[in-house]
Amino acid sequence: MNVLWIFAHPEQRSLNGSLMTDALHALDESGHAYRVSDLYLMKWKAVLDADDFGRPPAGRERLLVGAAQERAYTERELSADIRAEIDKLVWADVVVFHFPLWWFGPPAILKGWLDRVLVQGFGFGVKAPDGHTRRYGDGGLAGKRALVVTSVGARPSGFGPRGIHGRMDEVLFPLLHGTAWYTGMAPLAPFVVYGADRHDATEYARTSAALVERLRTLPDAEPLAYRAEAGDAYDEELVLRPALAPGRDGLGIHLGEPGDQDAA
Repeated sequence: MNVLWIFAHPEQRSLNGSLMTDALHALDESGHAYRVSDLYLMKWKAVLDADDFGRPPAGRERLLVGAAQERAYTERELSADIRAEIDKLVWADVVVFHFPLWWFGPPAILKGWLDRVLVQGFGFGVKAPDGHTRRYGDGGLAGKRALVVTSVGARPSGFGPRGIHGRMDEVLFPLLHGTAWYTGMAPLAPFVVYGADRHDATEYARTSAALVERLRTLPDAEPLAYRAEAGDAYDEELVLRPALAPGRDGLGIHLGEPGDQDAA
């Protein structure tokens, strides 16, 4: 199994940095191949701009980002750093997004990686033979798995069903559903380290062992049961049909439930 580990933390000696070291050692012991994109170490350029696309718009022509991405991807004119990350993605069977949760999202450097690397024509905007756009369970990255590894300072109760921070699966919904699932990757349940600032040696050992165990199950773990756009779950306006999750709304309705898969 080929694993691309995308790491977004500025300190190698942090809790997250130590966990990554243990995780990569475990992957190596299990016979898996891995590549690491350590974004801070790479001094990754986080801001998407016209320099990404090989040549600027002509004259007063305005920059249309999606079209510029697709042209540069097709003509192999994307900047070298983007091409290198795309090559890693093509190689990978599993993509790990590893970051501390800052302001309820990934650090800006990781958001910039997503903006610049998941280009139109590769990560999104990919057309099927019949002309429809492949997304939400299909797309350019279909067949790959995605695992989010993240840390928070809060206790797990604050991210519970009635916790003040909101449910963790909904806090991470933009990355799990709106990015991984949208591009075709099958997202696994996230690995969340709670109370990260209060970890002592005993707690760290427990967390590291739990992460290593999660990696052991990577090939066979059941992904989150997000509903695919293709099929009958959604109507032509991309609204979930009334027979599914009746009487409910919110982000949770996009996860299938036992007994309704035939209806979906």
